[in-house]
Amino acid sequence: MEFEQSLQKAGLTGNEAVVYLQLLKQGEQSANEIAKRIGMDRTLGYTVLNHLLEKGMVSYIVKFKKKFFKASDPSNLLSPIKEKEVFIGELIENLKQVKTEEKIEHEIKVYEGKEAIRNLYNIFRGCKEMLALGATGRAYDLIYESPALTKELIKEGMGGKIITSRKYRGHPMTKISKIQTRYSDYECEATTTIFGNYLMIHLAKNKPLVILIKNKEIADTYKKHFAVLWKAAKT
Repeated sequence: MEFEQSLQKAGLTGNEAVVYLQLLKQGEQSANEIAKRIGMDRTLGYTVLNHLLEKGMVSYIVKFKKKFFKASDPSNLLSPIKEKEVFIGELIENLKQVKTEEKIEHEIKVYEGKEAIRNLYNIFRGCKEMLALGATGRAYDLIYESPALTKELIKEGMGGKIITSRKYRGHPMTKISKIQTRYSDYECEATTTIFGNYLMIHLAKNKPLVILIKNKEIADTYKKHFAVLWKAAKT
């Protein structure tokens, strides 16, 4: 019963699971033999076997003008998943090519929760230089895949500068290649990051919050602020 329920979760119907398990346990059989052993109507048995054939879960050979069915490798259960994975992968790539018309020169987005921090890495895709003021490292620590995602961004060409408190000296965020770090005497709760035409403020504590502002003039202004603070910060 446990296998039948698991097979149903994997994509087979109840009857398909029963017939497949019968073939898997007893080996090659005719449709009549299967139907008798599991107490299934012969016509229904043929219907179920045809469905299993379509799903690649059984095969058959003809002997003495009669079909004998055999269970296929259980790994065939993955075939629909792999097919769907390929399809969705291609769909994602095609969707990425769809361009949204730029109808406004500025926009503001707010993200909340742990997924907001995970989304930061997607926001940084394509970014060549990021400038972070008041970095705390909390966003980096919050999700376990941060090191791997950061390496991907660096591999894609991202670089940048971080100004943080001296108390975070030695934190993993200060050891990222292509990211320069300087220290200040004050500590911030929220981090301000400038990249491209974006200004982002995030707070990675309690319920994480990310505020993303797209505006070239605001971003350029904060880049100038950062340049002044960078000169004053210590290595």
